[in-house]
Formats: sequence, C-alpha cells, structure tokens
Amino acid sequence: MTDAAAPTSRTAYADAVTTAVQAAAAYYADGSSPLGDDEYDALVRAIEAYESANPDQLLPDSPTGKVAGGAVTGDVPHSVPMLSLDNVFSAEELAAWAEGLERRLGHPVGGWCVEPKLDGLAVAARYRAGRLQQLLTRGDGLAGEDISHAADAVLGLPAELTEPVDLELRGEVLLTHRQFEHANQVRTAHGGLAFAHPRSGAAGTLRAKDRPYRIELTFFAYSAVGLDDLGHAALLERLADLGANTAASTPARPVRCETLAQVQQRVAEIADLRASLEFGIDGVVVKADSAADQRQAGSGSRAPRWAVARKLAAQHKVTRLLAVEWNVGRTGIIAPRAVLEPVVIDGVTVSYATLHNPADITRRGLLIGDQVFVYRAGDVIPRVEAPLVAERTGAETPIAFPERCPRCGDAIDTTEQRWRCVRGRGCRAVASIRYAVGRDQLDIEGLGGTRAVQLVEGGLVSDVADLFTLTRDQLLALERMGAVSTDNLLAAIETARNAPLHRVFCALGVRGTGRTMSRRIAAHFGSMAAIRAADEQALAAVDGIGTEKAKLVVAELAELAPVLDKLIAQQVGTAVTGPAVPAAGSGSVGAGGPAGPLVGEAVVVTGAMTGALAELSRTEVNELVERAGGKASSSVSKRTTLVVAGEKAGSKRAKAEELGVRIVSPEDFAALVADYLG
Repeated sequence: MTDAAAPTSRTAYADAVTTAVQAAAAYYADGSSPLGDDEYDALVRAIEAYESANPDQLLPDSPTGKVAGGAVTGDVPHSVPMLSLDNVFSAEELAAWAEGLERRLGHPVGGWCVEPKLDGLAVAARYRAGRLQQLLTRGDGLAGEDISHAADAVLGLPAELTEPVDLELRGEVLLTHRQFEHANQVRTAHGGLAFAHPRSGAAGTLRAKDRPYRIELTFFAYSAVGLDDLGHAALLERLADLGANTAASTPARPVRCETLAQVQQRVAEIADLRASLEFGIDGVVVKADSAADQRQAGSGSRAPRWAVARKLAAQHKVTRLLAVEWNVGRTGIIAPRAVLEPVVIDGVTVSYATLHNPADITRRGLLIGDQVFVYRAGDVIPRVEAPLVAERTGAETPIAFPERCPRCGDAIDTTEQRWRCVRGRGCRAVASIRYAVGRDQLDIEGLGGTRAVQLVEGGLVSDVADLFTLTRDQLLALERMGAVSTDNLLAAIETARNAPLHRVFCALGVRGTGRTMSRRIAAHFGSMAAIRAADEQALAAVDGIGTEKAKLVVAELAELAPVLDKLIAQQVGTAVTGPAVPAAGSGSVGAGGPAGPLVGEAVVVTGAMTGALAELSRTEVNELVERAGGKASSSVSKRTTLVVAGEKAGSKRAKAEELGVRIVSPEDFAALVADYLG
C-alpha cells in the first residue's frame, strides 16, 4: 500500500490526529467511518512517522500505540488485557517482522500458525462451569462493553461448552454475506437504513437492545484465557472440541507452518480464497505457535510481539455517488448503475457499481452527492452498500427514477422489484439476437453486431425465430453483403437449425435459466412443443428449478409463445438433448441404455483445461459432463462429488480439498469420458 505523506507541521499533525481519532471512533462504534481501511492505515503510519521525527510533540490523543486507536472505552474490566495486532503490508515487511521476532527470542521460532484475519468485532465470552455468563466487546483493551443481551443470536458461540470448565473464549463476531443481506432486508423492512457493510452491521447489531426483530451473527473463536500452556494450533483444536466455532470449519482454515516460506505460501493461499469465502477478511494473522515462544516474546501496550496481521488491500472504500444511469438489458430489464468518483479497490479503479433495482436504491436511502461505501470482492462487480449519512452537507439531491423506458420511451412495468420495459425483448432486439447467435447458443458465424443491427433496423428480424426465414435475396440486399458472405451466413443458419434443443432453448435467453438449466429442461421435456406446453408443476419437476423459479419460467414462456410457435413450425431445435452415443465397439452403452460413467456425479470444472479438453469452452466441457450422465455445477459444495481441476484452479480446488471431494486432472477426466468426446 502507499503511505500518506507525513504531516509537515504541528498543525497538520494535530489535524491528522483528530481525523484518525474521529474515524476510529466511528469505525468501532458502528462501522460508519468516513475513511476506508487503507486510508486509515496510511494516515496512522503518517502520524507515526511525524512522531518518530518529533517525539517532543506527541499529542495524548494520538491513536498510535493504543488498542482501537484509543477511540473506545468500556465499563467492564477484562481479566487479561485484550490487545490489538500490529500490521505489516507486504511479504517483505512480514519477513522483516519474523526475523526481528527470532532475534528477540535468540533462536528460531518453533513453528508458526497462519489463519484468516476476520473482519468483525472482537469479543470475549466468559464461561463458568461450562456455561456462558457474559459477553463483552474489546473496548479499549482494558475494559469492554457488556453485550450479553445479544449472545443468543450469535451462531457458533455455545451457551454451554462440552465440558464444565471455567474459561474465557476470545474471537470475532461477524455477519456472513448471507446474514448481511438478510439483516439489511429486515432492517429496512422496519424503517431503518441499510448497514453500510457487514462490519458496521455486526457492530450495530451487537449493541442494539429491545429491537422488534432478530438478526443472526456468527462467532469464530481464535484464542482463550485459561488454556495458556497450549500452542496456538493445539489451542484451536481444543476450542473446537469444547464446541466453539473456529476458522477450521472454513476453506481458510488455520495451518501450522514450519518455515517462513510455508507461511508466505499459506498467506497467499488465504488471500486467493478471499473472494470465495462466506465472510469478510481484511488480512491474514501470523502467530508464533509455541506457548513458550509467546511467553518469552511478551506483549507491548497495544499488541503482542509474537503475532502480526499481514493486511490485504481493502475491499471497502469510501467515494462519492455522482449520478445514476439507467440501462436496459436484452430482456427489457431496466437496471440502475452508480456513477462514482473513481476509487482504487483491491488494485482496480472503480468508476461504476451496481445498484440492482429501484427498490434497492430506496432501501439503502441513497442520494446523489452522498459519500458511500463501495464493496468489491475478487472479480465480483462492485456494489454500493450504503451512504455515510453523518457526512451529508445538505447539498445532496434525490435520485430521479425513470418514468418511461430510457431506451425506447415506452411505458415501464413496475409491478416487480426489477423494472422492465413493457416491450420486453422487443426493446433490445439487437442485443437479444447477438446473444442468441453466440458461440454457446446457436453459434452462427458471420452474424456479428453490425449485421444484427442491419437485420433489425431493416425489418427483416425481430426475434431469433426470424433468422430461419431469411432468404438469399434479402441478405444480398444488405449493404456490404456479397454472394460469398451471404452463402456462408445461410449455411451457418441452416446448421443452427439442427442445433440440439438445449442450445436453441438457451438462445431464447429465458430469465431464470442458463446454459446448464437449459440442458436439463431440454433433456427433461425432449421437444420444444413439450416445453411450450409445460405448466408450473411440470417445470418444477426439473432438477434445480423448484416451485418459485417455475413461476418465472412459465411467465417467460408465455411471453415467448409467438417465438416458440415459429421455431416449432420451422422445425428448429429438433436434435435431441441427451447422452451421446459412444463410438461403435467401445463396449459402452449410449442413449436408451444404462447411463454414462458420471451417473450420480455432481461435477465442477475449474481452472484452464489441458490435453484433450484444451480446445473446449467451459460450456462445452459442462455439456460433456451431462452427456456422460453427470450434473455440471459452477460452485463446490457438500453436494459436489467430483472436481476437474486444471491449471490455476484456485479457490474451488482448495474448497474441494477442504470438503474431501475427489479431484482429477483434465487428462484423467478425458480418459474417464473418452466415449463421449467428439
């Protein structure tokens, strides 16, 4: 990270201290700090640099050397001080810290423990004879706030341990991503503003009393008072045995390392897992594992000397909402997009973020000109979380919702949360055609964006079915369309006429379905006419659809009825979707016989494919899975039975290893389904 410049005068230093203290107070109170994590860390380091050069000017309010930046207090004394962690911001700084610890000890560290730094609120849970007696915040490290009233809503924090011991668990309480979304739904339904991000939600929820609703949180134990003779890895195992939730239950589980090289590798692995975790982390904690090493190293006034946090780039940043754009998708959905003052999040400059729908804007209470928290996890599209209401100046203005479709000017259907042009797909016919002819749908070469515009604007095509009525004379009449191009395009369209049913159905872009679901629907019904006639009960019987999604699909099919009728009349999509027939003499059985080698298997394909699969797109590999009798999925879960892991498989492979799922290489998988390749 880049540090802020050190203050150049005593006045600038005092201003920096005031800014840091106010930001820390807001952060530890309800998470509404006007500074992002990176900005706060940089500011504190700048303050430290000034104080190092001017030790005689140190202000008593300075956040340096204090737990929680000295911004919070409590009225219940801790049995043992509850300290913070010092931070490092690079692999080089981590190595220098480890070398300094070994110099202090006078011998190599006897092993390290590496675990995720959870982005929540630190708490202490006191047990007497195995029963939970009191729950405290960290406060200023010496005393905390009693939040026992919230304990029954904290999952992973047992009301009673498995043994009747006197103990104080220490750990982090947070909102998982799912809990955060639910919390904001409940909060706004009761007239409150949405939480800015999961950490503010956790802080606000733990401190709230007498609410008319309940919000669940999750606890992860990472330490304890009363088990002081155990090494850290052994301590975590002991806490899990006592019934406490620990990070060992997650893909980012704590790992004991013998060497610093192993430590650095595990830090990188946890950083790579960050986007796929069910909760937020803002770093990785590295600890000397040995209890003897910990005692010898000791602690300072703020932090232990035997542990450090290797901070990761912040995924939450504060910036300004400049405007809201309203874009119309290929199915007519009108989607708002936030225009932001550019801000760098996790190494990426973010200028736009999703706002989902008008109800989402209202729920979050956003105004143009607001300072807002923006969140980005891995490759996920950035999203605006909530405004910093306390930072408003009065110059902010309401967001104007469209009264007519911003693309065609027709009316808007506002009966659902996601607003839609009443013309539906007709509003974005070009986009619908371009999607339909894509490689993973009908794969019609020669029908790119320019040609699609010509066909739609020329009145030759209004939907995908119209492609199959095009004549040679119509195409030759188009600008820059010669005889060879025309014949090639007509040949590609004729090939698409005989595409498997699932590809034709996928080309329709039915909301609530995708490529995998299109294959399941096609295999289940067998013909376009059967799909056209399906009711909610019939669709709900398709694996993965269920009752609620069936309602949406039926509504979509009703809207698409004229297009479906034209496709049926033109005999498009008559090729059967089902298991492929293996090569003659293979000894395997094709369609009509026993299922393929993947029957009963739930398969996830991840990473870059090699060998016989190298030339296949991800969609084609997933189709191969289902031809061989398996079910293709995009995410690893307890239901997954097989993972095909190619090069740079990353977090999905790690999760599979954590769950004990069988993992094979692309080459081994190709051999397994060899009869279905081709």
